[in-house]
Amino acid sequence: MKRINWIFSLTISLILLIFLAGCKKDKPSTTPVIISLEPSSITDTSAISGGNITSDGSSAIIARGVCWGIIINPSVSDSKTKDSIGTGTFVSKIFGLKAGTIYHLRAYATNSIGTAYGADISFSSKMTIPKVTSITASTINATTATSGGDITGDGGAIVTSRGVCWNKSQNPTITDSKTTDGIGIGSFTSNITGLIPGTIYYLRAYATNSVGTAYGVNISFTTNDTIPTLTTTNISSLTVTTAISGGDITSDGGVAVTSRGVCWSTSPIPTIADSKTTNGTDVGSFISNLTGMEANTNYYVRAYATNIIGTGYGNTIMIKTYAVSDADGNLYHSVTIGTQVWMTENLKTTIYNDDIAIPNVSDGSAWAASVTPSYCWYNNDPITYKDAYGALYNWYTVNTGKLCPLGWHVPTDTEWAILTTFLGGESIAGGKLKELGTIHWITPNTNADNSSGFTALPGGARRENGIFNDIGNYGYWWSSTEFVSGFALLRLMYYNTGTIDHSNGPEVVGWSVRCIKD
Repeated sequence: MKRINWIFSLTISLILLIFLAGCKKDKPSTTPVIISLEPSSITDTSAISGGNITSDGSSAIIARGVCWGIIINPSVSDSKTKDSIGTGTFVSKIFGLKAGTIYHLRAYATNSIGTAYGADISFSSKMTIPKVTSITASTINATTATSGGDITGDGGAIVTSRGVCWNKSQNPTITDSKTTDGIGIGSFTSNITGLIPGTIYYLRAYATNSVGTAYGVNISFTTNDTIPTLTTTNISSLTVTTAISGGDITSDGGVAVTSRGVCWSTSPIPTIADSKTTNGTDVGSFISNLTGMEANTNYYVRAYATNIIGTGYGNTIMIKTYAVSDADGNLYHSVTIGTQVWMTENLKTTIYNDDIAIPNVSDGSAWAASVTPSYCWYNNDPITYKDAYGALYNWYTVNTGKLCPLGWHVPTDTEWAILTTFLGGESIAGGKLKELGTIHWITPNTNADNSSGFTALPGGARRENGIFNDIGNYGYWWSSTEFVSGFALLRLMYYNTGTIDHSNGPEVVGWSVRCIKD
């Protein structure tokens, strides 16, 4: 019996122990208990804090760290760290802060019940100098350039001054030359002036706040040392002593043009030390009036433009002023052959040198019947024939003595003979007098080389019956010498030989005229 009682008592005791143990295991869990640690090692963008979990609330810690924000009592929905698990003390490294800003932080710990927070602690990130980058120099000229900077952070204090500074030495500061380009963060543009041409400079962007001045990286650039670039305008309105030209300045070389115009000389390379015009200071095109030239003279012309670096020149153009103009305003070059000076074009005046008009006879019958001075254009077509071949005159016009410009006259037969003799005689002189090629002479224009510069052209004729013929084939030129009554002496050249013939013809016929200087 005693044995049975003992077993019963033991059983009751075991049941009681099991019940008590069950009651202890089922004790309710709570959120953890955590203490926030004071921040340390505070900079403008980071700090160190942490927490101490003194109780896990009877449930395992599954997350811990610190959370922070600019509002009191931040939570895990704000910025936070994740610093492993478990109870005890832990360290949290906080990054991404904004300089000069008041923050609030709390340590947190999370178990299966929820998240608990330590006390709210406030701290301020440190203020620093701004963060700024330099912008590469552009639009570089001889004395100016463009740069700037980009301020990505103000360091926690308002940027009160910004710009770029520069010097000929590296790492310039605001004690050197500088621009001042507003306040605040963001990008800005700086216009740099007062530079020396052809010089290496160093620049840095800068930004200043109450803490101090920050600089971007050092950037180097070289100012231009270029003279202007330009072209010369083709010559127009050339006369005996004047011409019109000009230029087009396509680049000022990076610095203002101080003078521009056209210079000219009888030497192949004219400069501003020679004759010149002065035509303003802008870039672009301009017109120049050249005056005071000598008649029948070769000149070399080119545009110029000057800046502080020097003078640039355009391409060179060679011109030859005309020797003389007739009463009609037509212009003629001349050439010296031996001791004589001849026009190099056939006469085309419609007015005598005393300003009286020469009768123009276009009707063939009237031409054939005329015994008074007359002129015409080949085929009565001045548009086609005037400029190249000149006019056709009867000998009565020649005999007035007033046909050529003042200081010139229609050559006598003797003067024609002097010309042909100087060129080797009638058998070869024609080739030396004829224009080269077949633009005006028909093929083959035998033996033509124009070595004399006379440039004889085949103006054809208007016959005594009023008919036009021989344009391009033959050239006929009057002399002022009468052969017999009704006939006068002339010279004749051909497309198919190199000779010059001495002949005579009816005074009513229309032929070309070349003038010789008195």
